[in-house]
Amino acid sequence: MKNKITLILLVALSFSVSVKAQETVKLYNGVAPGSENWKQKEAQTYSELFKTEVVYNVTSPTLLVYKVPQGVQNTGTAIVIAPGGGFQSLSINREGIDLAKRLSEKGITAFVLKYRLVETITNDPAKEMMDKLKDRATFEKQTAPVIELAAEDGKKALEYVYENASKFGVKASQIGIIGFSAGSTVAMQTVLNNNTVYIPNFVASIYGGPAADLLQKPMPKKVTPMFVCAASDDQLKLAPRSIQLYNKWLDGGYPVELHMYEKGGHGFGMGKQNLPVDSWADRFEDWLKYQKLMN
Repeated sequence: MKNKITLILLVALSFSVSVKAQETVKLYNGVAPGSENWKQKEAQTYSELFKTEVVYNVTSPTLLVYKVPQGVQNTGTAIVIAPGGGFQSLSINREGIDLAKRLSEKGITAFVLKYRLVETITNDPAKEMMDKLKDRATFEKQTAPVIELAAEDGKKALEYVYENASKFGVKASQIGIIGFSAGSTVAMQTVLNNNTVYIPNFVASIYGGPAADLLQKPMPKKVTPMFVCAASDDQLKLAPRSIQLYNKWLDGGYPVELHMYEKGGHGFGMGKQNLPVDSWADRFEDWLKYQKLMN
């Protein structure tokens, strides 16, 4: 009996370690094109405003890899996860790592993308962003060129996954991307504004707010199923953008599913509020199963 208990503990420990195991992949050889003169240093802190860990001052884009744990059936599906944060920071846990761990346990290889961000000069990127938003025009002017760089990082992330699919037991026909808030813009850029061959096979937008010019882009040549989720009481008033994105896909005749919750606010991610929105990840998994991307 003692030996049996020891074996169970060893297996449980092995599974726990494998879930947490993480590989970091640098997306560019040398300095990322477009940010050669950047001097800021990447950092991470706990944001009292966002109530979660955030990463800021990203200059060297990377992927945090969460492989399918040993003992879990590999579905052959891979997903790039782009956290949000207004292109000023990344909600690295609640909109990145927490989802990556969950999906890896379900047999999906997950890649959390740390894309380039606007420089933060304090150690409180969330507060700094809110201060910048008082002058919306200046904020948007400062952010626009960085959005383009972040979009390139999203495309580069997909290129890496496609080129290394066999290494992770991934099928090239089952590679997709999900983005939260600003990360949704990165994700949608890889679908609607991507001239490479590395187009995602599926996409998900979580309380995203893609700009009007992106929404006006032609539908992708590849039929790309999309999952859309947001809350009606979004403090940034972005819920209508999710509706527009849904309607664009619907009018284009592409598969699309929309979940619009009454309450949940902006940035709910993998957090818990004791609201129906807490189950959005369950609905996302249902959708993945329907698309034959998850067992």
